[in-house]
Amino acid sequence: MQAQEFLRHFRMPDLEEFRQYVRSLPTNTLLGMGALAAFSTYLYASRPKALKPPCDLHMQSVEVQGGEFARRSVLNDDDKHMTHYYSDAQTMYEVFLRGMRVSNDGPCLGSRKPNQPYEWLSYRVVADRAEHIGSALLHKGHSQDGDKYIGIFAQNRPEWTISELACYTYSLVAVPLYDTLGTEAIEYIIDRATISTVICDMPDKAKLILECVSGKEHTVKTVILMEAFDPDLVIQGQKSGISILSLAEFEVIGKENHQKPIPPKPEDLGLICYTSGTTGNPKGAMLTHRNVISNCAAFIRITEGILEPSTNDVLISFLPLAHMFERVVEGVVLIHGGRIGYFQGDIRLLMDDLKTLQPTVFPVVPRLLNRMFDKVFGQANTSLKRWLLDFATRRKEADMRNGVVRTDSLWDKLIFKKVQASLGGRVRLMITGAAPVSPTVLTFLRAALGCQFYEGYGQTECTAGCSMSMPGDWTAGHVGPPLPCNSIKLVDVTEMNYLAVNGEGEVCVKGPNVFLGYLRDPEKTVEAIDEDGWLHTGDIGKWLPNGTLKIVDRKKHIFKLAQGEYIAPEKIENIYTRSDPVAQIYVHGDSLQACLVAIVVPDPDFLPGWAKRKGIEGSFDELCKSKDIKNAILEDIVRLGKEAGLKSFEQVRDIVLHTEMFSVQNGLLTPTLKAKRADIRKHFKEQIDTLYAKIKM
Repeated sequence: MQAQEFLRHFRMPDLEEFRQYVRSLPTNTLLGMGALAAFSTYLYASRPKALKPPCDLHMQSVEVQGGEFARRSVLNDDDKHMTHYYSDAQTMYEVFLRGMRVSNDGPCLGSRKPNQPYEWLSYRVVADRAEHIGSALLHKGHSQDGDKYIGIFAQNRPEWTISELACYTYSLVAVPLYDTLGTEAIEYIIDRATISTVICDMPDKAKLILECVSGKEHTVKTVILMEAFDPDLVIQGQKSGISILSLAEFEVIGKENHQKPIPPKPEDLGLICYTSGTTGNPKGAMLTHRNVISNCAAFIRITEGILEPSTNDVLISFLPLAHMFERVVEGVVLIHGGRIGYFQGDIRLLMDDLKTLQPTVFPVVPRLLNRMFDKVFGQANTSLKRWLLDFATRRKEADMRNGVVRTDSLWDKLIFKKVQASLGGRVRLMITGAAPVSPTVLTFLRAALGCQFYEGYGQTECTAGCSMSMPGDWTAGHVGPPLPCNSIKLVDVTEMNYLAVNGEGEVCVKGPNVFLGYLRDPEKTVEAIDEDGWLHTGDIGKWLPNGTLKIVDRKKHIFKLAQGEYIAPEKIENIYTRSDPVAQIYVHGDSLQACLVAIVVPDPDFLPGWAKRKGIEGSFDELCKSKDIKNAILEDIVRLGKEAGLKSFEQVRDIVLHTEMFSVQNGLLTPTLKAKRADIRKHFKEQIDTLYAKIKM
């Protein structure tokens, strides 16, 4: 094929550049490219039909009647919010019963041991075990009207979901606990929620519970363990007045004292999901069955006629079940009688689990996507490989713009087959949330993986999501329109010059997915939900012309890292400024990065003497350029951070030393001497980018 014809067919923009490239190639490569182009023409002509979007993608949301600049999904016929999709599945208990019926008691929950295939529990077995555990809980004195909060402290595994279902079967309330909360936070949650029974996976977690309550007044009476444990643990528990039982023993108790299910109502409390927070104690978001069901229903409605979940779907469960994102995805799978396969518990073995399970549904977070992106491009280590990768990506992107999502194109077979196979080869749905993802990364992986790939936005307080990208809209840089279960409005933040009349402001959410409030914390509840029922997220959004939402800022100086952990930079800065040589510090991070960096201004009066004691001399400017001094200051502030109890993700990874103080005169402080964070970030953008580039090397 002639170069002109090749370029005309693929719409390449630069003819002369391509001619020069072709002249540099050997003859056999040119012949191969000619055959490649001819074959691609055939595949282009035979490509599948485009998916029809569920709405006009040029206008994906409409304004709600009554003003306030609120908008809703165009998929709703009116301003009424969606509460459920299936009339026989309006609670999480009914979700499971429906899944059992439509699957004809098919496989439900699966797990595996190293180098072994997945072993599956049927829906009926899961339901029976849940009834046994639930009956035992009632036998121990738990009830809907009294002691109803049940702690679950475990990694993702079948017993986690069975224990959760046990709570729902008898109208009890699940309270997930997780490691990163820390000992003090877990102690606080147990006390605040008056938890008397905690179901743990490993003995170490049981020991942590005992440590939390040792020598103090507490409510814990029973700890149930999924894994085997040493008899000494029983003795240790007795000292604190706590019975230690195995889950197998507990199920026997329930079987011998079986009670009929006590199904919950949609408005009943289903779980307390504690947010890790950034300052102070964690807050327990009270979520009802209707909250969760409406969120699941909204996703099903958006993908109606396009995704069609079924009993053939398989979900890989590795994102923490203590967070709502994973729980909603699991709800969508279970309501259709699908299967959930749990990872082995070691994230380093996730790729092996994927290849073995071959999931069709793969929820992810940006941190994992970034690793996938880096790995693929890292393997394109020659100019030809990089050119082919870029070219193949552009062709797949062109398909997506035309509504075609596929894994059987020429480019899939030649370029992307390996990365698709690494996920098991059957993934047809991916969804990312928890933190924003880079548009470059999202667009590339959508093209490379050839599956329906959605980005959502939300928080625990609106169950999980309040907006999500629409099928057929494979553009990046926004989080889609409001979900059919809620409206979104933007409220003026005048101090930051964001005005609702300009389509900008704080993102506020209203609908059946908005939580009841924080458990036994009316003050925080009033801060989150206003008198009209609007949840104030603290995020700043902007409406785009097509009715989608773009998150552009944060009302408070709190942000998420790429892995979803919240960061309060001022808290960290206050700790680090205790370091003798530090005069000022700006801690930076954002939701596209997995770690923190900082700009440090050393104290010009103190630094020379401090450096001399370390055997380093020089002028102030020379010391600020010294790598040894930089490392010494970094070591000192990290030490202070450890002593103050900062978690590993709250510690800075690297710093830059700057010689000029932040001041009102140079525009980096306000007249009240507060840091102008946006201006500091902009001023040091080059240094910050360099720090992150070095960290990734």
